[in-house]
Amino acid sequence: MSKASEEAQKQLDRIVALGYPDVADMSAAAFRALARPLIRALEDSDLGTQILLVPTRELVSPESLIARTSINRMAGFTTMPPRDIASFLPQDGFEPPEGPFYLVVEPHTGTCYINREPDVARKLIDSDERLPLTLEEGLAIATQHPEWLLEENGFNLLGSRSADGRVPSIWMSQTAPRLGAVWPNSRHAWLGNAFCVSRRGVSLFH
Repeated sequence: MSKASEEAQKQLDRIVALGYPDVADMSAAAFRALARPLIRALEDSDLGTQILLVPTRELVSPESLIARTSINRMAGFTTMPPRDIASFLPQDGFEPPEGPFYLVVEPHTGTCYINREPDVARKLIDSDERLPLTLEEGLAIATQHPEWLLEENGFNLLGSRSADGRVPSIWMSQTAPRLGAVWPNSRHAWLGNAFCVSRRGVSLFH
């Protein structure tokens, strides 16, 4: 196995242990089988370990996932209703590759874009030829790398937006991960603007 396929397998094991198959209303074996083609495709890849395995919202609904994150046994939470969370949709150009799983390459919490209004940060990310992360991808960071919220920073997820213009955010609140939202012209000193360099679906490895 390559480093990339080992890392993807480790991340799959983690979300299975956290009950993602229950969210998807299927057995653990069936859930794992859906990820197998992508992990197999990684065996000949030189991507390395800076990857993030992301299930699409058709497989697991994002509103059910923040409670499955935790830091120091403190479960993640949100004060937003499920319908509100479901309204944060990927923006044009940032739709995920065909699912049910795909990869984010070189995810980052966007420390270099900290304390920037989302609309300003979006232009900076674009000019740096990076891609803003979506809600699903931010939840994957909080699930796979919750320590980043402590060691780096909370982050806006500019790849997703609701109809009223808000963007989702994840940060530390009451010693636990919290899913919330900010307005596109608001600044927060503790929030970066998360990004990656590319997204890869299984079809992109053939």
